[in-house]
Amino acid sequence: MTAPQTAPTRRIGSLTASVLGLGAMPLSMGRGEPAPPERATATIHAALDAGITLIDTADIYAPSWDTMGHNEQLVAEALRTWGGDRSSVVIASKGGITRSAEGGGRDGSPTYLRAALEKSLRDLDVDVLDLYYWHRPDRSIRYAEGVEVLAAFQQEGLIREVGISNANVEEIDVARDVLGEGGLAAVQNEFSPTFFHTSLRELRHCAEHGIAFVPWSPLGGTGGGASAVGERFPQIQRIAEARSVSPQQVVLAWELSLSEHVVPIPGASRPESIADSADAMTLDLGSEDLEQLNQIIA
Repeated sequence: MTAPQTAPTRRIGSLTASVLGLGAMPLSMGRGEPAPPERATATIHAALDAGITLIDTADIYAPSWDTMGHNEQLVAEALRTWGGDRSSVVIASKGGITRSAEGGGRDGSPTYLRAALEKSLRDLDVDVLDLYYWHRPDRSIRYAEGVEVLAAFQQEGLIREVGISNANVEEIDVARDVLGEGGLAAVQNEFSPTFFHTSLRELRHCAEHGIAFVPWSPLGGTGGGASAVGERFPQIQRIAEARSVSPQQVVLAWELSLSEHVVPIPGASRPESIADSADAMTLDLGSEDLEQLNQIIA
């Protein structure tokens, strides 16, 4: 193991984490087979060694419905075998989406979310989870009810911070009302150069209220959007070539410039991918570069 790097940090509620996190989902699901355990561990270790201290997972990130918890178990094993300071690492997970042989659904009930959290704690081999998100709204209940369940978990000391995912501005405000000002630590929504029309408003709303906005699929997703982001946006490719960096680094550095509360979580299934993304944490883009990039969401 190489000596871990020191990365710039941002706040997520009471937590301090690197400005970029690792989205661990591609290690368990996505295109092709899940990563072999050795490569999964190496990928997480590469992120940690590069100074990334936020690892994002979820109970449903698994190759099949009957292997839920697969990704959390990979994260636990990687942390167990890493030689660095485990206390510096922030682990985020999510619950509220169901999977079964018949398909998937949503369940924001107290009984389901408690069972999901307890299993996540076991799979991650922790007594307290740093950050726990309600993964997707359950339209069969009032939104406030699901947030209240997570608030109760926090009061019991099972989680340190509360987050919500795939939420709109109105739902963010409901969560703020339930938790009190400053009680909502993070909102995790899809945001990238190819997906921003329904999430830019939420990014800006979070910035106004000091809430961490955590873009998932910040490079455009595992379906080929991330690898082709430079081909799709000529200005990204030009800036990358001028600075001798990858287009993916340019995208992540640009997203970090949008607000001091933005914490992207690029996914990776190989050590080389997350090591490249990690270099974006210290990539300074000039004002002219940022002006060109901001035209993407203008």
